[in-house]
Amino acid sequence: MTEGDADQAAFSVQLDHVAVALERMTDGWPILADALGGRYRNQGLAPGYSWLEMCFANDFAIETIHPENHVEAPVGSRGDFVHRFLRDRGPGAHHLTFLVDDLDTAMSSLSAAGLRAGTVDRSDPQWQEALYGAAQAHGIVLQLAQPGDSLPEAPAPPEGMPEPQFDHPMASLSRVVHAVSDLEDALSLYRDALGATVHCSGAAVDGNHWVELGWNGPGRLRLLEATHGDLAEWLGDRNGRLRHLFFTFDDPGSVPGAREEAESRWAIGPDNPLGVRIVLGSAVV
Repeated sequence: MTEGDADQAAFSVQLDHVAVALERMTDGWPILADALGGRYRNQGLAPGYSWLEMCFANDFAIETIHPENHVEAPVGSRGDFVHRFLRDRGPGAHHLTFLVDDLDTAMSSLSAAGLRAGTVDRSDPQWQEALYGAAQAHGIVLQLAQPGDSLPEAPAPPEGMPEPQFDHPMASLSRVVHAVSDLEDALSLYRDALGATVHCSGAAVDGNHWVELGWNGPGRLRLLEATHGDLAEWLGDRNGRLRHLFFTFDDPGSVPGAREEAESRWAIGPDNPLGVRIVLGSAVV
C-alpha cells in the first residue's frame, strides 16, 4: 500500500469541479454550453457573488463564479473575493473543489502535510468547508467541502441559458492540467495528503514530467512539472498555475475559435472570455 493509498482509506475524496471567475454569468455559455454541450447542474447566490455549475459527459463539472453587486458584501470581506480576484487578475481559474466525507480527517491530513486552512465555515450543516490559499496549494485555491445528506434541490436554470440540444454532442472534461514548480512537493499534497491514485505518468518533449491523479469520481488532475523551456518561462516565479482544461469531443475541429495544434488536438487560447486555455482532443492523449 502506498502512502497515498493509506490516506485514501482514511476518508473519501472526490475532485468535483474546477471553478473559474468571470465578469458575467453569461460569459461562459458560448464555449461551455453552446460549443461543448455542458449541461446546467446547479446555481446559487451568496453575499457579493453568484455561482453556476455545468457538468459534462463524464459528470466532471465547471463552476463559474461572478460578481453580484446587488447582493452586498463589505469591501475586503470574504464575500468580496470575486471582485478582488477579477480586479487583480482578470477572468481565470480560481479554485479546485474536493468533496470529502469527513472534513475533520481531511483537514488533519493536510495539517500533517504542513497546510493550514485560511477559512473554515461550519455554519451550514449541508455544506461545511475549508479553504486553503493558492500559495499553499501550488498556485490555485483549494476547497475541501463536506456536503450534508439532504442538499436542497437545484433551482431552475437561469433565464436565457442555452438548453440541451439532443443532436448536439457533449464533450467530456477529461482533466485539469496544472503546472507546478515543484512536482514532488505538489504530489505530497494531492497524491499523499489527499489520497489520490496515480493513473499514469510521463514526460513531454520539452523534458518536463507529469503525473495524472484521480480520486473517487471522474475528476482528474494532471500535475505538470514546469522547470524546463517555455513552460518554465510561462510559470515565472509562481509556484503553480493552471495550464489548461482538456476536453475530449467527437468533432473538436468544429468548435468556434479552436485552432489545430497537432494531429487530433485543437486549442482555444486563454484570451477567450473564460481566461483559461482550452485544449480539445478527439481521443484521450
